[in-house]
Amino acid sequence: MGQRIVFAVTTLLAAQGAWAATASYGPLFSDDSVIELSLEGPLSATLDDREAREERAFSLRTGADGVPLEVRVRGKSRARICRFAPLRLDFEPSATAGTVFAGQDKLKLVLPCHDSDRAERDVLEEYAAYRIFNLLSDRAYSVRPLRVRFVDTDRPGEPPLMVRHAFVLESDEELSARIGLPEARIPAVRRSELQADQAATVFIFQYLVGNTDWSLVTANGEEWCCHNLRLFGGAPDLYAVPYDFDLAGLVDAKYAKPDASLRIRSVTQRQYRGYCIDPAALQAALARIGAQRDAILAVPRSLPLLDGKQSETRARYLEGFFEQAENAPKLLRRFEDQCL
Repeated sequence: MGQRIVFAVTTLLAAQGAWAATASYGPLFSDDSVIELSLEGPLSATLDDREAREERAFSLRTGADGVPLEVRVRGKSRARICRFAPLRLDFEPSATAGTVFAGQDKLKLVLPCHDSDRAERDVLEEYAAYRIFNLLSDRAYSVRPLRVRFVDTDRPGEPPLMVRHAFVLESDEELSARIGLPEARIPAVRRSELQADQAATVFIFQYLVGNTDWSLVTANGEEWCCHNLRLFGGAPDLYAVPYDFDLAGLVDAKYAKPDASLRIRSVTQRQYRGYCIDPAALQAALARIGAQRDAILAVPRSLPLLDGKQSETRARYLEGFFEQAENAPKLLRRFEDQCL
C-alpha cells in the first residue's frame, strides 16, 4: 500500500509540472476529427509500382473541388507484405491554399494493409499509439484520422477500390519547425547525447504500447540513426521521436511477429529495450505517464469502428502496464535489469 501512495503522490506532482505544448499547429493537425475525402488517380498502377516508385498525378477531394498532388508508394516491410502499401502525398503548396491541407508539402499516408475490417482496426490502433505519445510529449509526430474513398481512374465506372479509415503523419520538416529543433541526420548516437527526459519517456512509452520494433542504432540498409526513431536537436540534447507502431502489442496486427532474437512469443508480450540512463529521469517519466492514465485509457475507447469489446480489449492491454506501475520501484528495477 505504501508503494502505491508514494506513486500516487509522485504522479500528482508530475501532473502539476507536466510538459505543455508551446508550438502551434497548422490547420491539418489542429484537431482530431475524422476528415472525409476521396483520393482519385491511377491507384492500381501506383500500388503495383513497388520498385521504381514513380510519382503519379492524383486529385484529393474533400468537397466539390480537388487538390492536385502526386502520389507514390513508400515504406519497407509494409510495401512488401501489404496490398495497400503506405503512400507519400506530394502537394504543390500553392494549390492547398484555403483547404485543410494548407501549408503541407509531403505527407505520409498510413493505410490498412488490406481491404478488411481487421486491417482497418489495426491502422486505427496504430493511430492510437501516436495519440498516446502526443499526450506525453510535444516532441511527437502529429497525426490526423481520415476516411478515404480510393478511386482508381484507370478503371472508370467501377466502384471505389477501397473505402476505409487511414491517417496522415506530420512531416519531419513540419515537426522540426514546430518544435524549433533541426533534424539530426547522424549515423549513430551515444546515450550521453540523448535528452534524458525525452529518452526516458520514449523508452517507457514503447514498453507501455508493447513495441519492440525500434532501436537507437542504425538499421540494416539505412544511412542514418535510428530504427523507427527520428532525432532532432543536437548533442547533448538530442530528442528521439518514435514512429511506426504497426508491430506493437497494442495493435497486434495479424502479420506482426517479434524479432526472434528477443525470445518473446508474441508482440503483446512487453519487453523493455531502452538504454541504461539516469534512474531519476526514468522515475520522473514513469510519474508523467502515470499522471496521464485516464487520458491514455480513453484513447482506444474513442476510436471509430471499434465496438465496446474491441476498445475495452485495447484499453485492458494498456491497463496491464498501469497495474505494473502501481509498484513503481519494482517496475523501475525491471527496467534497470533489462536496459541496454
